[in-house]
Amino acid sequence: MKNKIFTCPVCGQVLEFSEKSGICPKQHLFDRAKSGYVNLLLSKHIGKTVHGDNKLMVKARREFLDRGYYSPLCEMLCDTVRRYADDESVILDAGCGEGYYTDAVKKSVSAEIFGIDISKTAVDYAAKRSRDIFFAAASVFHIPVRSLSCDILISLFAPYCGEEFSRVLKNHGIMIMAIPSENHLWELKKAVYDTPYKNTVKPYELQGFDFIGSERISFETELNSPQDIRSLFSMTPYYYRTGRKEQERLEALQKLETQCDFELLTYRKSQKEG
Repeated sequence: MKNKIFTCPVCGQVLEFSEKSGICPKQHLFDRAKSGYVNLLLSKHIGKTVHGDNKLMVKARREFLDRGYYSPLCEMLCDTVRRYADDESVILDAGCGEGYYTDAVKKSVSAEIFGIDISKTAVDYAAKRSRDIFFAAASVFHIPVRSLSCDILISLFAPYCGEEFSRVLKNHGIMIMAIPSENHLWELKKAVYDTPYKNTVKPYELQGFDFIGSERISFETELNSPQDIRSLFSMTPYYYRTGRKEQERLEALQKLETQCDFELLTYRKSQKEG
């Protein structure tokens, strides 16, 4: 696939890619992994610690999502993308993870799709899943993508950087976000924690974007495998904030019926920002 949007994270010029690397006019060189993704992370953007989801979380999310537990959300996402995309659209999945949703969107539209994630493990999985999508390891806070180059930006449960998202979107470009709603995984929280709390949904207004609308996706899902329950919990932020007592409760669960509760938010880049 010819690169249309990725830029050199050092000088900002457009990269030209071969099978093994990407290079800019100033000869900054970036290797491509065997799976096909390119690493565009700079140390000054990530610091010295490990960032993004680790191998355990990525593997857990891949196994869980591939079983179709979140397919209603995936279908709603694809429907929403189709509403705004055409054959010439350029779509960026900012925080693509292991590529489950990115791949589904690619299969539902004829547009060109690119994905970035700060976790090299995640984009390696994503690139192996979808050979016809161009993936890069990169931070959403320093997106190595040309300004005004994307028609649609997708952000699913990923960190939000409005300045960068607005920069890479074309004038009047569309941003689609997925967030957990109030009752998401409520029964799982009740089974694990002494004092569970429901999610707080923040106001929809975002600077630089006009809010188009919200669609709520709520459904019950039944997990009959302890492995699936652990996979679900391991792919959430709760995993590393849970003590031994709560971990033991989780391990004791043999089956679980819990509510999945999401909101899919759609925005248009404000005209004044262009």
